[in-house]
Amino acid sequence: MATATLDKRETTTLIGSDKVEGTNVYRSNGDKIGAIDRVMIDKQSGKVAYAVMAFGGFLGIGDDHYPVPWSLLRYNSKLGGYEVNISEQQLTGAPHYGRDENWDWEDRKRAQQVFDYYRVPPYWM
Repeated sequence: MATATLDKRETTTLIGSDKVEGTNVYRSNGDKIGAIDRVMIDKQSGKVAYAVMAFGGFLGIGDDHYPVPWSLLRYNSKLGGYEVNISEQQLTGAPHYGRDENWDWEDRKRAQQVFDYYRVPPYWM
C-alpha cells in the first residue's frame, strides 16, 4: 500500500515536479503560448520561484527560455495546462535567455528585474 502512495504523481491539489515539466501554458483565451521547461524552487523557503517557459523556435530548436514568476500561473483543468494572462507583446519583451546561454539564478538584481517586469512581488518577500 505504501508503494502505491509513493508512485502517485498527482492528486486533486498536488502535482509532482516531473509532471509540471512539459505542461503547456495558455493565455486566458485558450491560445497555447509555450510549455514549462523547468520549475525553479527556492531551496531555503521551499517556495516555487519561477516556471521557466520554452517559447519560440521550431520543434525545440531555437527556443528561448523565459523565467515567469510562478505566482502568475494558474492551473486550468479544462485546458489541461497552466493559464497566464501575458500578452504576446509583453512576453516577447520579457527577460529571457537562449538555449545556449547561461542565466545567473543567484543574481538578485536580475531576479528583481523579472518580478518588476511582470509587476508582481518577488517570491522572497
